[in-house]
Amino acid sequence: MRACVLTGTGGPPADNLELTDVPDAPAPQAGEVRVAIRAAALNHLDLFVADGLPGGADRFPHVVGADGAGVVESVGPDVKTVKLGDRVMLNPGISDYTCEFCRAGEHSLCVNYRLLGEHLPGTMAQLVTLPAHNVVRMPALSPELTWAEGAAFSLVTLTAWRMVVTRAQLRAGETVLIWGIGGGVSLAALRIAKLLGARAIVTSSHDAKLTEARRLGADVTINHRTQKVSQEVRSVTQKRGVEVVIENVGEATWDESLRCLKRGGRLVTCGATSGPQVGMDLRRVFWHHYTIMGSTMGNAREYAEIVRRLSAGELRPIVDQVFPMADARKAYERLAKGEQLGKVVVEVVSG
Repeated sequence: MRACVLTGTGGPPADNLELTDVPDAPAPQAGEVRVAIRAAALNHLDLFVADGLPGGADRFPHVVGADGAGVVESVGPDVKTVKLGDRVMLNPGISDYTCEFCRAGEHSLCVNYRLLGEHLPGTMAQLVTLPAHNVVRMPALSPELTWAEGAAFSLVTLTAWRMVVTRAQLRAGETVLIWGIGGGVSLAALRIAKLLGARAIVTSSHDAKLTEARRLGADVTINHRTQKVSQEVRSVTQKRGVEVVIENVGEATWDESLRCLKRGGRLVTCGATSGPQVGMDLRRVFWHHYTIMGSTMGNAREYAEIVRRLSAGELRPIVDQVFPMADARKAYERLAKGEQLGKVVVEVVSG
Protein backbone atom coordinates (compact mmCIF):
# COMPACT_ATOMS: atom_id res chain seq x y z
CA MET A 1 0.00 0.00 0.00
CA ARG A 2 1.06 3.60 -0.48
CA ALA A 3 1.93 5.49 2.66
CA CYS A 4 3.68 8.61 3.92
CA VAL A 5 6.48 7.53 6.22
CA LEU A 6 9.31 8.87 8.32
CA THR A 7 12.69 7.46 7.34
CA GLY A 8 14.28 8.93 10.47
CA THR A 9 13.86 11.76 12.95
CA GLY A 10 15.45 15.13 13.65
CA GLY A 11 15.90 18.29 11.61
CA PRO A 12 13.07 20.18 9.89
CA PRO A 13 9.85 18.15 10.28
CA ALA A 14 9.35 17.50 6.57
CA ASP A 15 12.93 16.46 5.77
CA ASN A 16 12.51 12.79 6.66
CA LEU A 17 9.09 12.32 5.04
CA GLU A 18 8.80 10.00 2.07
CA LEU A 19 5.92 8.68 -0.01
CA THR A 20 6.55 4.99 -0.63
CA ASP A 21 5.12 1.48 -0.73
CA VAL A 22 4.91 -0.44 2.54
CA PRO A 23 3.34 -3.83 3.40
CA ASP A 24 -0.45 -3.74 3.71
CA ALA A 25 -1.90 -3.22 7.16
CA PRO A 26 -2.55 -6.70 8.64
CA ALA A 27 -5.88 -8.43 8.19
CA PRO A 28 -8.14 -7.72 11.18
CA GLN A 29 -8.18 -10.20 14.05
CA ALA A 30 -11.01 -10.69 16.54
CA GLY A 31 -12.39 -7.33 17.62
CA GLU A 32 -10.45 -5.42 14.95
CA VAL A 33 -11.35 -3.44 11.85
CA ARG A 34 -9.35 -2.54 8.76
CA VAL A 35 -10.18 0.86 7.29
CA ALA A 36 -9.43 2.15 3.80
CA ILE A 37 -8.30 5.67 4.65
CA ARG A 38 -9.60 8.59 2.61
CA ALA A 39 -8.09 11.47 4.61
CA ALA A 40 -5.67 11.98 7.50
CA ALA A 41 -5.34 15.13 9.62
CA LEU A 42 -2.13 16.54 11.08
CA ASN A 43 -1.56 17.50 14.71
CA HIS A 44 1.40 19.06 16.51
CA LEU A 45 2.05 15.52 17.69
CA ASP A 46 3.17 14.70 14.15
CA LEU A 47 5.78 17.45 14.31
CA PHE A 48 7.04 16.16 17.66
CA VAL A 49 7.29 12.58 16.35
CA ALA A 50 9.25 13.81 13.33
CA ASP A 51 11.58 15.66 15.68
CA GLY A 52 12.32 12.49 17.67
CA LEU A 53 9.84 12.67 20.56
CA PRO A 54 11.02 10.32 23.35
CA GLY A 55 8.91 7.18 23.27
CA GLY A 56 7.82 7.89 19.70
CA ALA A 57 8.83 6.28 16.43
CA ASP A 58 11.99 4.19 16.70
CA ARG A 59 11.57 1.76 13.80
CA PHE A 60 11.66 3.01 10.25
CA PRO A 61 9.98 3.44 7.89
CA HIS A 62 7.24 4.67 10.26
CA VAL A 63 3.77 5.53 8.91
CA VAL A 64 2.74 8.96 10.19
CA GLY A 65 -0.62 10.46 11.15
CA ALA A 66 -2.91 10.06 14.18
CA ASP A 67 -6.28 11.22 12.85
CA GLY A 68 -8.13 9.65 9.95
CA ALA A 69 -11.44 8.88 8.26
CA GLY A 70 -12.34 6.29 5.66
CA VAL A 71 -14.40 3.25 4.71
CA VAL A 72 -14.52 -0.07 6.58
CA GLU A 73 -12.67 -2.47 4.26
CA SER A 74 -12.84 -5.64 6.39
CA VAL A 75 -13.79 -6.69 9.92
CA GLY A 76 -12.57 -9.41 12.25
CA PRO A 77 -14.71 -11.89 14.16
CA ASP A 78 -17.12 -10.55 16.80
CA VAL A 79 -17.24 -7.01 15.39
CA LYS A 80 -20.83 -5.76 15.48
CA THR A 81 -20.48 -2.00 15.83
CA VAL A 82 -19.56 -1.33 12.19
CA LYS A 83 -19.88 -3.22 8.91
CA LEU A 84 -18.23 -3.32 5.51
CA GLY A 85 -18.66 -0.07 3.60
CA ASP A 86 -19.42 2.14 6.61
CA ARG A 87 -18.00 5.66 6.53
CA VAL A 88 -16.04 5.96 9.76
CA MET A 89 -13.83 8.24 11.85
CA LEU A 90 -10.95 6.96 13.96
CA ASN A 91 -10.22 7.63 17.63
CA PRO A 92 -6.40 7.44 17.63
CA GLY A 93 -5.92 6.56 21.32
CA ILE A 94 -5.51 2.79 21.69
CA SER A 95 -6.19 1.29 25.14
CA ASP A 96 -6.02 -2.36 26.19
CA TYR A 97 -9.45 -2.29 27.97
CA THR A 98 -8.07 -4.65 30.64
CA CYS A 99 -5.91 -2.58 33.02
CA GLU A 100 -7.23 -1.06 36.25
CA PHE A 101 -7.67 2.37 34.64
CA CYS A 102 -9.56 0.99 31.66
CA ARG A 103 -11.81 -1.02 33.97
CA ALA A 104 -12.53 2.24 35.80
CA GLY A 105 -13.47 3.89 32.50
CA GLU A 106 -10.32 6.03 32.21
CA HIS A 107 -8.98 4.71 28.93
CA SER A 108 -6.47 7.50 28.28
CA LEU A 109 -4.76 6.57 31.57
CA CYS A 110 -4.26 2.99 30.34
CA VAL A 111 -0.86 1.61 31.35
CA ASN A 112 -0.44 0.40 27.75
CA TYR A 113 -1.88 3.51 26.11
CA ARG A 114 -0.63 4.11 22.57
CA LEU A 115 -1.40 6.54 19.78
CA LEU A 116 -1.65 5.94 16.07
CA GLY A 117 1.23 7.68 14.31
CA GLU A 118 3.32 7.91 17.49
CA HIS A 119 3.69 4.43 18.97
CA LEU A 120 1.81 2.57 16.21
CA PRO A 121 1.66 2.82 12.40
CA GLY A 122 -0.43 5.85 11.54
CA THR A 123 -3.27 6.95 9.29
CA MET A 124 -1.41 8.47 6.35
CA ALA A 125 -1.66 5.20 4.45
CA GLN A 126 -4.20 3.46 2.29
CA LEU A 127 -5.07 0.94 5.03
CA VAL A 128 -5.06 1.00 8.85
CA THR A 129 -5.97 -1.85 11.21
CA LEU A 130 -7.16 -0.98 14.71
CA PRO A 131 -9.58 -2.11 17.44
CA ALA A 132 -13.27 -1.74 16.68
CA HIS A 133 -13.50 0.27 19.94
CA ASN A 134 -11.65 3.02 18.08
CA VAL A 135 -13.92 3.24 15.04
CA VAL A 136 -17.25 5.08 14.87
CA ARG A 137 -19.65 5.78 12.03
CA MET A 138 -19.50 9.32 10.70
CA PRO A 139 -22.73 11.09 11.67
CA ALA A 140 -25.23 11.90 8.93
CA LEU A 141 -25.31 15.67 8.64
CA SER A 142 -26.53 18.17 6.09
CA PRO A 143 -24.37 19.17 4.38
CA GLU A 144 -22.61 15.81 4.59
CA LEU A 145 -19.37 15.63 6.52
CA THR A 146 -16.44 15.60 4.14
CA TRP A 147 -13.61 13.12 4.52
CA ALA A 148 -11.39 16.02 5.57
CA GLU A 149 -13.84 17.01 8.32
CA GLY A 150 -14.13 13.42 9.51
CA ALA A 151 -10.36 13.16 9.72
CA ALA A 152 -10.08 16.52 11.50
CA PHE A 153 -12.53 15.72 14.29
CA SER A 154 -11.32 13.19 16.81
CA LEU A 155 -8.00 14.06 18.46
CA VAL A 156 -8.47 17.78 19.01
CA THR A 157 -12.15 17.64 19.93
CA LEU A 158 -11.67 14.82 22.41
CA THR A 159 -8.63 16.55 23.92
CA ALA A 160 -10.47 19.86 24.26
CA TRP A 161 -13.61 18.27 25.69
CA ARG A 162 -11.71 16.49 28.45
CA MET A 163 -9.74 19.66 29.26
CA VAL A 164 -12.69 22.03 29.37
CA VAL A 165 -15.54 19.83 30.61
CA THR A 166 -14.03 16.97 32.61
CA ARG A 167 -10.86 18.48 34.05
CA ALA A 168 -11.52 22.24 34.33
CA GLN A 169 -15.28 21.74 34.83
CA LEU A 170 -15.91 25.10 33.21
CA ARG A 171 -19.32 26.47 34.09
CA ALA A 172 -21.73 28.97 32.59
CA GLY A 173 -20.81 32.53 33.52
CA GLU A 174 -17.14 31.75 34.14
CA THR A 175 -14.33 33.21 32.04
CA VAL A 176 -11.72 31.08 30.27
CA LEU A 177 -8.46 32.11 28.61
CA ILE A 178 -7.48 30.04 25.55
CA TRP A 179 -4.02 30.44 24.03
CA GLY A 180 -3.21 30.14 20.30
CA ILE A 181 -6.62 30.18 18.67
CA GLY A 182 -5.38 28.99 15.26
CA GLY A 183 -4.71 25.47 16.55
CA GLY A 184 -7.24 22.67 16.48
CA VAL A 185 -7.43 22.09 20.24
CA SER A 186 -7.83 25.80 20.96
CA LEU A 187 -10.56 26.22 18.36
CA ALA A 188 -12.43 23.23 19.75
CA ALA A 189 -12.00 24.57 23.30
CA LEU A 190 -13.48 27.92 22.25
CA ARG A 191 -16.55 26.29 20.76
CA ILE A 192 -17.04 24.01 23.77
CA ALA A 193 -16.70 26.97 26.13
CA LYS A 194 -19.41 28.85 24.26
CA LEU A 195 -21.69 25.79 24.31
CA LEU A 196 -21.32 25.79 28.09
CA GLY A 197 -22.23 29.47 28.35
CA ALA A 198 -18.80 30.70 29.41
CA ARG A 199 -17.04 33.92 28.47
CA ALA A 200 -14.00 33.22 26.25
CA ILE A 201 -10.80 35.24 25.92
CA VAL A 202 -8.54 34.00 23.14
CA THR A 203 -5.06 34.88 21.93
CA SER A 204 -3.11 34.71 18.69
CA SER A 205 -0.20 36.52 17.07
CA HIS A 206 -2.25 36.92 13.87
CA ASP A 207 -4.97 39.57 13.70
CA ALA A 208 -6.78 37.66 10.93
CA LYS A 209 -7.14 34.65 13.25
CA LEU A 210 -8.49 36.88 16.00
CA THR A 211 -11.07 38.30 13.59
CA GLU A 212 -12.22 34.77 12.75
CA ALA A 213 -12.27 33.87 16.44
CA ARG A 214 -14.70 36.71 17.09
CA ARG A 215 -16.91 35.34 14.33
CA LEU A 216 -16.83 31.97 16.10
CA GLY A 217 -17.96 33.52 19.38
CA ALA A 218 -14.85 34.74 21.22
CA ASP A 219 -15.81 37.54 23.60
CA VAL A 220 -12.34 39.10 23.90
CA THR A 221 -9.35 38.73 21.58
CA ILE A 222 -5.72 39.53 22.42
CA ASN A 223 -2.72 39.66 20.10
CA HIS A 224 -0.08 38.05 22.31
CA ARG A 225 2.70 39.34 20.05
CA THR A 226 1.83 43.02 20.55
CA GLN A 227 -0.05 42.99 23.86
CA LYS A 228 0.77 41.83 27.39
CA VAL A 229 -1.79 39.09 27.91
CA SER A 230 -1.96 39.22 31.71
CA GLN A 231 -2.47 42.98 31.68
CA GLU A 232 -5.25 42.72 29.11
CA VAL A 233 -6.92 39.89 31.02
CA ARG A 234 -6.81 41.82 34.28
CA SER A 235 -8.23 44.85 32.50
CA VAL A 236 -11.27 43.03 31.09
CA THR A 237 -11.95 41.09 34.32
CA GLN A 238 -11.86 44.06 36.72
CA LYS A 239 -8.42 42.88 37.92
CA ARG A 240 -9.84 39.55 39.10
CA GLY A 241 -8.42 37.21 36.44
CA VAL A 242 -10.03 34.19 34.80
CA GLU A 243 -11.41 31.05 36.40
CA VAL A 244 -9.81 28.75 33.81
CA VAL A 245 -6.77 28.80 31.53
CA ILE A 246 -6.52 26.32 28.65
CA GLU A 247 -2.78 25.94 28.12
CA ASN A 248 -0.94 23.99 25.42
CA VAL A 249 2.10 26.18 24.67
CA GLY A 250 4.32 25.54 27.69
CA GLU A 251 7.53 27.47 28.35
CA ALA A 252 6.67 30.62 26.41
CA THR A 253 3.30 31.22 28.10
CA TRP A 254 3.38 29.43 31.45
CA ASP A 255 4.16 32.41 33.68
CA GLU A 256 1.61 34.59 31.91
CA SER A 257 -0.97 31.83 32.25
CA LEU A 258 -0.53 31.77 36.02
CA ARG A 259 -0.68 35.57 36.19
CA CYS A 260 -4.04 35.46 34.40
CA LEU A 261 -5.68 33.15 36.94
CA LYS A 262 -7.99 34.52 39.60
CA ARG A 263 -7.79 33.23 43.16
CA GLY A 264 -8.91 29.61 43.18
CA GLY A 265 -8.40 29.38 39.41
CA ARG A 266 -7.80 26.21 37.40
CA LEU A 267 -5.13 25.72 34.74
CA VAL A 268 -5.31 22.71 32.42
CA THR A 269 -2.43 21.83 30.11
CA CYS A 270 -2.27 19.29 27.29
CA GLY A 271 0.90 20.31 25.48
CA ALA A 272 4.24 22.05 25.36
CA THR A 273 4.67 23.32 21.81
CA SER A 274 7.25 25.94 22.87
CA GLY A 275 9.11 23.61 25.26
CA PRO A 276 8.43 21.39 28.28
CA GLN A 277 10.50 23.04 31.00
CA VAL A 278 8.71 25.67 33.09
CA GLY A 279 9.34 27.43 36.39
CA MET A 280 6.94 28.91 38.91
CA ASP A 281 6.78 30.53 42.28
CA LEU A 282 5.07 27.89 44.41
CA ARG A 283 4.08 30.52 46.95
CA ARG A 284 1.69 32.00 44.39
CA VAL A 285 0.28 28.54 43.72
CA PHE A 286 -0.59 27.68 47.31
CA TRP A 287 -1.44 31.21 48.46
CA HIS A 288 -3.93 31.73 45.64
CA HIS A 289 -5.25 28.14 45.79
CA TYR A 290 -4.44 27.44 42.14
CA THR A 291 -5.25 24.04 40.69
CA ILE A 292 -2.88 22.86 37.94
CA MET A 293 -3.99 19.83 35.92
CA GLY A 294 -2.62 17.74 33.09
CA SER A 295 -4.83 16.22 30.43
CA THR A 296 -4.30 13.88 27.48
CA MET A 297 -6.93 12.69 25.00
CA GLY A 298 -10.03 11.23 26.71
CA ASN A 299 -12.03 8.13 27.54
CA ALA A 300 -14.68 6.19 25.62
CA ARG A 301 -17.57 7.95 27.35
CA GLU A 302 -16.18 11.37 26.44
CA TYR A 303 -15.59 10.29 22.85
CA ALA A 304 -19.19 9.04 22.58
CA GLU A 305 -20.38 12.41 23.90
CA ILE A 306 -18.46 14.49 21.36
CA VAL A 307 -19.71 12.24 18.55
CA ARG A 308 -23.25 12.76 19.88
CA ARG A 309 -22.66 16.51 19.87
CA LEU A 310 -21.38 16.32 16.30
CA SER A 311 -24.49 14.33 15.33
CA ALA A 312 -26.56 17.19 16.76
CA GLY A 313 -24.77 19.66 14.48
CA GLU A 314 -22.37 20.98 17.13
CA LEU A 315 -18.55 20.97 17.12
CA ARG A 316 -18.24 20.48 13.35
CA PRO A 317 -14.47 20.64 12.77
CA ILE A 318 -12.82 23.55 11.00
CA VAL A 319 -10.53 22.54 8.13
CA ASP A 320 -7.77 24.95 7.17
CA GLN A 321 -6.40 23.36 4.01
CA VAL A 322 -6.35 19.98 2.27
CA PHE A 323 -3.21 18.67 0.54
CA PRO A 324 -2.85 15.59 -1.67
CA MET A 325 -0.61 12.94 -0.09
CA ALA A 326 2.05 13.71 -2.70
CA ASP A 327 2.32 17.15 -1.04
CA ALA A 328 2.49 15.89 2.54
CA ARG A 329 5.71 17.83 3.07
CA LYS A 330 3.89 21.07 2.28
CA ALA A 331 1.20 20.14 4.81
CA TYR A 332 3.86 19.60 7.50
CA GLU A 333 5.54 22.88 6.60
CA ARG A 334 2.27 24.81 6.90
CA LEU A 335 1.61 23.36 10.33
CA ALA A 336 5.20 23.97 11.46
CA LYS A 337 4.96 27.65 10.46
CA GLY A 338 1.75 28.11 12.46
CA GLU A 339 -0.05 29.53 9.43
CA GLN A 340 -3.21 27.46 9.84
CA LEU A 341 -6.61 28.32 11.24
CA GLY A 342 -8.09 24.92 11.89
CA LYS A 343 -6.89 21.51 10.80
CA VAL A 344 -4.37 20.75 8.08
CA VAL A 345 -5.54 17.61 6.25
CA VAL A 346 -3.88 15.21 3.83
CA GLU A 347 -6.04 13.50 1.23
CA VAL A 348 -4.89 9.87 1.08
CA VAL A 349 -7.32 8.70 -1.60
CA SER A 350 -9.24 11.23 -3.68
CA GLY A 351 -12.99 11.11 -4.03
